[in-house]
Amino acid sequence: MIKQPVFSPFFFPRALRCFFVLLLLSCSQEQTILLKARVTGVKDGDTIELLREHKTFTVRLAHIDCPEKNQPFGTRARQFTSALCFGQTVQILPTGEKDRWGRMIAEIINEKGDTINRELVKAGLAWFFSRYSSNPSYAALEKTARLQKTGLWSQPDPVAPWEWRNKKRRQ
Repeated sequence: MIKQPVFSPFFFPRALRCFFVLLLLSCSQEQTILLKARVTGVKDGDTIELLREHKTFTVRLAHIDCPEKNQPFGTRARQFTSALCFGQTVQILPTGEKDRWGRMIAEIINEKGDTINRELVKAGLAWFFSRYSSNPSYAALEKTARLQKTGLWSQPDPVAPWEWRNKKRRQ
């Protein structure tokens, strides 16, 4: 008489085996929440205002930090963001986090399919914000922009926005 192991895959009914397989698959896949909203304002290069279901809210672009408004390239970054998405219905890919002011942090995809966050870094109008992101693709985009001396990287010694803000606070 051959004893069959108690936990053989054939021991469980087929429906139960399917349930466990689906459970394992759902745990291993990243869940993406996709929202859509209309861009009603661009506060600066990395902060936009949106309208969804008759409510406005602010989104801080994930993975990047653009120059401040009164910093070199700050106005260009704002204009660039505006040109890419103002008035459009965009897709929002939230990170699931909020910044210290309660703003949603997300990647924004315009109607052409461009990710605004990435386009700003490619154009040399934003730093990869390594303090809050470990996304290697943004680091690579910044490295390429630096090597090509694109945008703010054409300057001899560009000052990172977080350093600019710290300097202003101390004054």
